[in-house]
Amino acid sequence: MKILSMECSATPASVAIIEDGKVLAHEFVNVKLTHSQTLMPMTENVLNHAQLTINDIDGLCISNGPGSFTGVRIGISAIKGLAAPKNLPCVAVSTLRAMAQNYCDVDCIVCAVMDARCNQVYNALFEIKNGEINRLCDDRALLCEELAEEIKNLSQNHDKCVIIVGDGTDIFYPFVETYKNVRKSTPQNRFQNAVGVGLVAFDSFQKGETIEASALLPFYLRLPQAERELKAKEEKK
Repeated sequence: MKILSMECSATPASVAIIEDGKVLAHEFVNVKLTHSQTLMPMTENVLNHAQLTINDIDGLCISNGPGSFTGVRIGISAIKGLAAPKNLPCVAVSTLRAMAQNYCDVDCIVCAVMDARCNQVYNALFEIKNGEINRLCDDRALLCEELAEEIKNLSQNHDKCVIIVGDGTDIFYPFVETYKNVRKSTPQNRFQNAVGVGLVAFDSFQKGETIEASALLPFYLRLPQAERELKAKEEKK
């Protein structure tokens, strides 16, 4: 089974093709271009590199958040457009879960963090042992200080290294850099990418846990800024 995956929930954007758990081709960029400019050319490049066309693809997957409101919407819209002609089955993957995939071969605890502004991060924690990834909490948005307290407890009560992963690494790491067994992810494994999304989704495709493209929805964790401001104004009336 050939799966085309996309990831564009933050500044980086990437596209990959996975076949039976093997990466056939992928492309990653981390530049400040809008994803509407980069995604489809990248998709065309990746298909060409794999010597495939969209007609050879059996399923599609996308990270549906948390992340940038605009980025998540662009990615979902792109997947819906690609799925429409053949009504291809789809899988939505948590952005944070996809980041944990970067360390699937390391026994550790992954602390996935994305910048949520206002001294907050989007976060989830995962424990990895013998290649198995177990989620320790739901995706959430919380203050850096609150998460730092949890990491402090983990570092004191676990021998495993706690690895900080994600585009929020540089923002959050200063809160925990003095704790034992806590370190930054390596640059090449730091960011969410379509390879991780595709490998996570592969299991769902094998189990038949797919949805139609029309059912793909963003997972934001909190309201967009415009809606938050409108809600605040209404509450003041």
